[in-house]
Amino acid sequence: MAHCALEVADVFRSLGPGWHQSVNLSLGQLKVVSAIEQCRSAALGGHVLRCEGCAAIEVAYNSCRNRHCPKCQAAAARRWLEARQADLLPVEYYHVVFTLPAAISEIAYYNKAVIYGLLFDMAAETLRTIAADPKHLGAQIGATLVLHTWGSALTHHPHVHGIVPGGGLSPDRSRWVACRPGFFLPVRVLSRLFRRRFLEELEAVYHRGQLQFFGEHTELIDPGVFAKWLAPMRACEWVVYAKRPFAGPEAVLAYLSRYTHRVAISNQRLISLDERGVTFRWKDYRVDGRTRNKTMTLAANEFVRRFLLHVLPAGFHRIRHYGVLANPSRRENLSKIRALLHVALEAVDPDGDVSSCAAQPSFVCRHCGSPMIIIDMLQRSRPIRAPPPEQCHA
Repeated sequence: MAHCALEVADVFRSLGPGWHQSVNLSLGQLKVVSAIEQCRSAALGGHVLRCEGCAAIEVAYNSCRNRHCPKCQAAAARRWLEARQADLLPVEYYHVVFTLPAAISEIAYYNKAVIYGLLFDMAAETLRTIAADPKHLGAQIGATLVLHTWGSALTHHPHVHGIVPGGGLSPDRSRWVACRPGFFLPVRVLSRLFRRRFLEELEAVYHRGQLQFFGEHTELIDPGVFAKWLAPMRACEWVVYAKRPFAGPEAVLAYLSRYTHRVAISNQRLISLDERGVTFRWKDYRVDGRTRNKTMTLAANEFVRRFLLHVLPAGFHRIRHYGVLANPSRRENLSKIRALLHVALEAVDPDGDVSSCAAQPSFVCRHCGSPMIIIDMLQRSRPIRAPPPEQCHA
């Protein structure tokens, strides 16, 4: 495997072994740092491999498998996509995005599980409600939503990307109701309902005492101040948009491979690490309505601070399925839809993985392409874990 010249792990290491003791990090963030620093190193153990073709010997160190690690997500995305291939339907697919206003994004950082959860649920509810309305589609739809919490410059920018089949089941489940070609649902209607429902639920969780406020937002503890803070957001436009349909199922999978297991920044975007800090590539979407490719340099500690903004709460699912694609009934619903569309299902195994993928070797020689076999095991020297609680301020 090709090795990137610079990695996020190198930035962590450049701050020294005790840097985390001087900053306010949670145990979850410290565990992410530990995992990324040790990923594919001797600390985690590994395998000694021999090529069956050219007899080359190679050592492969184990991955940390942390979902925030830039080096581990390609394999995770590949496994997930193999399972998703069996779910694709021969219909148009649409890409929709729901974004939170900046003011709510600011309090979301201290209330990740609550507000990210609302973002998922209200986006899904909005899509399903408008689609079920006979004035628009009049059908039961499904959606796969993926949470991203970052902007290109590593700022905190929570939003969900949705992949939605262009149609759904009729209310009596007797026929497939297709969208108009090239058009999914009216964006303005989606935006207004999303705004109303999100703010209603945000008020509800506030009055149940489920929100925390710190720093400059401490005054929001007062209900009157909170109501005044919330008022402008009822009038501003919330960003919801839908892109043109994908060019076939292959394009859907290509998109998913880029988005489902993406982390805040990939190693490939890093350019240099020196006395000035970390230089990386980013995209500026605010110039003349066009995307501009730029570079940015941040001090190493600021780069790490921004990266760790995007560590998710333990157990929080960043990919979720709703409606007819919801996990409990997905297989049954997909079978029903295929029958209505007169489409035969390709042969897959009981878990939904495409059978042709099962014969792929785990390790392939980078010299001749032949399979490699494991001839020895290397034991890990220490587990991935955060420092003891007394070393953590959060």
